[in-house]
Amino acid sequence: MDFSFAELAYGYFRAQKGRVSLQAYLSGKLVVNGKEATSFVEFTLEPEILGEARMGYDEVHHPEMFSPHLGIDESGKGDFFGPLVIAGVYTDRESVHTLLKLGVKDSKQISSDQKALDLAEEIIKIVGPRASVINIGPEKYNVLYDKFKNLNRLLAWGHAKVIENLLEVVPDCPMAISDQFANPKILQSSLMERGKKIELRQRTKAEADVAVAAASILARAGFLNRLKQLGESVHQKLPKGASAQVKSVGEQIFHHQGLETLRKVAKAHFRTFLEVQGIEPPERPDPRVFWRPRS
Repeated sequence: MDFSFAELAYGYFRAQKGRVSLQAYLSGKLVVNGKEATSFVEFTLEPEILGEARMGYDEVHHPEMFSPHLGIDESGKGDFFGPLVIAGVYTDRESVHTLLKLGVKDSKQISSDQKALDLAEEIIKIVGPRASVINIGPEKYNVLYDKFKNLNRLLAWGHAKVIENLLEVVPDCPMAISDQFANPKILQSSLMERGKKIELRQRTKAEADVAVAAASILARAGFLNRLKQLGESVHQKLPKGASAQVKSVGEQIFHHQGLETLRKVAKAHFRTFLEVQGIEPPERPDPRVFWRPRS
């Protein structure tokens, strides 16, 4: 095939030919880049090497993804600062093709926050009112967590709310897909009368579905925008996640602005919430130890 080859760190080789470059990694992953990458995959890689045509055949290999359904995802549940955002998107055959052309994929695979924000704007232009986003700020989140006493139940409540909102717009939607986060019965029991008629499917790696991927991008964009607003309200840039840097910023807010201000921008059930106050969190029980009270 007249490729020029070179060494590749942690890989078998790097190859270049015209406007196509290949990187073959030890993990078995092959990365194809360049302006002629699509042609190379369709006319060389698939027919001559893989012996299977997949590019451009998404509708054949994944017919369910092109059928009318809702996709639901969330952002912020692992972040000390900021809201919990749950989003849902309704897609059908036409909108899925449009979203695929836009480059919609799981937001976790989008390295740039700005890219996620830009994509979210384009997604809304495509799906319009067939999207629902619930943004639960820290103050409301802390109240709800005290009520539910469990993150999975809070998530189920939020997912159910999004489903109900979308069913007001597309009442005949037959199915909703989300990532597996709890016993499906918890979500089913959280649905109101309208939502109880819809088929719920929870699965691992649900973001491979375009509707779920679009929802994940809207949720991430909603989280990023609200996190920025909360930071501005306390004159502090709020970092994502639950790292040592996050703890340091939490300590600054607690010592200079007080506990009530911290509660307005952070999730109070995180261990970090106690740690920034200088309180030692209780030890987590070892799940491997079976314990029962003496009779």
